[in-house]
Formats: sequence, C-alpha cells, structure tokens
Amino acid sequence: MHLGIIADTHDNVEAAEAAASVFAEEGVEVIVHCGDFVAPPLLAAFDRFEVHGVLGNNDGERLGLASAFADLGGESELHGRFADLTFDGLSIAALHGESLEEVRALAESETYDVVCHGHHHERRLEEVGRTTILNPGAHFPTVPDQHRTVAILNTLDETVRFRSLVETR
Repeated sequence: MHLGIIADTHDNVEAAEAAASVFAEEGVEVIVHCGDFVAPPLLAAFDRFEVHGVLGNNDGERLGLASAFADLGGESELHGRFADLTFDGLSIAALHGESLEEVRALAESETYDVVCHGHHHERRLEEVGRTTILNPGAHFPTVPDQHRTVAILNTLDETVRFRSLVETR
C-alpha cells in the first residue's frame, strides 16, 4: 500500500489540492496528516481518500476539524494530538512534533517502524535504529521550495519518496 504523508498545510487549499493530485497519481489509498490544517475547509481536497490526522499547535478550530473529518466518512479519523496506526503490519506514530526530543525518544524506543511529524517546516528522513523518522515538508508561505513536499511511504518495502508540490502548481 502507498501512504501519503503530509503536514503543515496551514490553510493552503491550493497545496492540499496539489497534494491530492500527486497522491492520486501515486496510487495512495490513505493519507496521514501530521497537523496544522488550520481550517476545516482544507480537508475537502482529500475527500477521495481515507485520512488520519493529528492536531498541531495551529489547529484551534477543533470542533470544525472533527466535523470535517466526520464528513470524509469511512475510516477517516482525527486522532487528537497522537495517532498509533498500523498498515500492512507497519507501525506508524503520527504527531505534530513540536518537541524534537519527543520525536527522537519515540524513534529510539523502537516501538514504531516509522515516526511521522511536522511542525519544523523542513522535510526530513532519518534512520534511528530500526525506526524511520519522517517529516514530509510543509506548505506555509515562507517555506523554501525544496521543503514544499509530501512523502509517499510504501508499506510493503518501507521505502519513502518525496514529491515536490512546487512543480504541480
């Protein structure tokens, strides 16, 4: 299975729509959003996918976000501040990741195969023991182009590829 990993969309509907196009092109079935949606209407871009999301530090409209997730239907879920997910036997922790110490501690615990986070607005792929730390990039207005990316995680071979959203606009 291909998972689409995204974070820090910050109410950038254009970026969310571009991400949805990339995810459809890549055969993604499930999206994991690592927080900072900002506003509920952004989720409409992902209406053809199962979406699992966590809250970020800029997600103040929690009731609206919960309602938008409910509107997505199916297995989509807003998990709160942390999600413990499993796809094809691959264990995934998803959090916004304000504290890099917390992200590293999760990875070092080797409880998860992959720890996905956002917040720092820079894409990142790092191996810590048997765990992969993944930040898919960000879509905040001041983010440099090289970090305006999403990640595609193949659950079967545990590979990660980044796709730029700059070229899709």
